[in-house]
Amino acid sequence: MNYKIPRGTYDILPSQSHDWHKIISAFRQLAAACGYEEITTPVFEQAQLFERSSGETSDVVKKEMYRFTDQKGREFALRPEGTAPVARSYLENRLDIGAAHSKLYYVGPMFRYDRPQAGRYRQFYQYGIEFIGSDHPYFDAEVISILWNYLSVLGIKRMRLELNSVGCPECSKAYDQALQDYFRPHLNELCPDCQIRHSQKPRRLLDCKVKTCKQIAQGAPSQLDYLDEPCKVHFASVQDYLARMNIPFVINPRIVRGLDYYTNTAFEVIYEGLGAQNSLAGGGRYNGLLEQIGGKNIPAIGFAGGFERLLLALREEQIDLGARPVADAYLITMGPAAQQLALPLLSQLRLGGIWVEYDPTKNSFKAQLKAANNCQARFALIIGEDEAAAGKALLKDLQSGEQRLLELDAANQFIEAFKRN
Repeated sequence: MNYKIPRGTYDILPSQSHDWHKIISAFRQLAAACGYEEITTPVFEQAQLFERSSGETSDVVKKEMYRFTDQKGREFALRPEGTAPVARSYLENRLDIGAAHSKLYYVGPMFRYDRPQAGRYRQFYQYGIEFIGSDHPYFDAEVISILWNYLSVLGIKRMRLELNSVGCPECSKAYDQALQDYFRPHLNELCPDCQIRHSQKPRRLLDCKVKTCKQIAQGAPSQLDYLDEPCKVHFASVQDYLARMNIPFVINPRIVRGLDYYTNTAFEVIYEGLGAQNSLAGGGRYNGLLEQIGGKNIPAIGFAGGFERLLLALREEQIDLGARPVADAYLITMGPAAQQLALPLLSQLRLGGIWVEYDPTKNSFKAQLKAANNCQARFALIIGEDEAAAGKALLKDLQSGEQRLLELDAANQFIEAFKRN
């Protein structure tokens, strides 16, 4: 039987791992510089967590969530998104104790049953930020700035930040009613999903990808016209903070988030070079989520982005993430005595963080030197019969040809020599 990878998944091969390490490392470094700490949650949770947080009528819960029942009949789901698990962990582990707020980030796989296409997979990898503990508009701007600066640091140019406010639960009621009134004459023209959304979640009518529904939605009323005064003030303050941070943005009143827990600020970073799947990342404020899943009414805001689409954007702009790393040195030995003396040095160098390659199946000097060149090692570390007798090794720079003898029992000398170069 020939085994094949499941549809909608992919392997990250060694030739690709370098790019993944670079973009993940860049995200972790920026998050840490802003005071955010990493949190890791399980890849599966109680299914009810996502039903309560995302909404039982959301596409994620109804169509995309991978569910399974364990041997005791309990229903679980592979996590389709990262915010609800972080909120659950925040409450369960009492991260609110002793701190005015929590600044968290995560990196890891998510799972959604969806039609695979470029940049969209059934197992995909996300990075995300969650700020929990304050409703101050500065923190909206801080979270958004982390996303914008991260993408900018990587070198992406052809992107734009779109900003909206979806209001609070109170002012959203009037807007939902206005949307229902607007779409009601068009009910028979809407897709089956939107006909259900009309009565249950009217704001999701604005996010439908069906061509007919999109055309009808063009004339729909704007959420911004229905914001109450506190929501207007909050949204204006977020814009002011972003302007002071030199973060460019455009207002898009059509932005709606696909999950029920979002309130007030909503945002997306759009990249036009990716076709239909053009959102690099998005997020917003979710002030009611923690109370919704059993905690206190604690305000929060966050975002999530997919590494797959990010890599597509980097390739589209031909951004070079640097060459794959190569070995620092290749160890060449001649004769049994040299091999015995070489192994302790090999172990010490590797423990010191020096990448040394060695292949004892290659016997001739020529074959070993060729292997050193093939793996593009900077140095050759040579222990021949004469060097073994003297308790030394020859360190040769394969680029300049410079060489010097060093004592075998002084591994620190080798480590310093590598680090200087």
